[in-house]
Amino acid sequence: MIKLQKILVVLIAVGFTLALSGLAGQCRDISDNVLRLHIIANSDSMEDQNLKLKVRDSILSDTKDLFSKAKNRSDAENIVNENADKILKIARETVEEEGYKYPVSLEVVDESFPTKSYEDITLPAGEYRAVRVIIGNGEGHNWWCVMFPSLCIPSSSDISLDMYFSDNETSFVKSDPKVDVRFKCVELFEKMRERIK
Repeated sequence: MIKLQKILVVLIAVGFTLALSGLAGQCRDISDNVLRLHIIANSDSMEDQNLKLKVRDSILSDTKDLFSKAKNRSDAENIVNENADKILKIARETVEEEGYKYPVSLEVVDESFPTKSYEDITLPAGEYRAVRVIIGNGEGHNWWCVMFPSLCIPSSSDISLDMYFSDNETSFVKSDPKVDVRFKCVELFEKMRERIK
């Protein structure tokens, strides 16, 4: 009897692991279609946090039309690379206009993000390609959103996700994370994966 229970526990664990890895694979498919924007403040002082938000507003305002011709994340990333100097100039000018002399840097990297909801869309936790804008020492709280497809701006609810995601992916990101335990499972799975790395 005890041997049968052990076998049952192992089978359940294997089934759960396979289901999670399949779910994690679906989430990776989603992250492969997304380019995030990540802005890191110089520090956690109120002034530096306000500056971070002003840099954010300037970048979003001045780059809102950049991705109009992008069909996928690769296109969006190429557009960022081609316009990195312009994006950096926007950020640096905003910092200077606000009276600061902080250096500003920009890099496109892979980063881990937690589950995040944008109105009626939720992106699962996982590793995403991100445009990082680092202000000064980059030791403050950060702000992030999705640059492509554009979920950073108020009109994001008008975006047709069908253009960027499969039907399964679209229904997944439109799930309610409060009632969909898959989001929490994926987040835990991704944290374990990060620790193993």
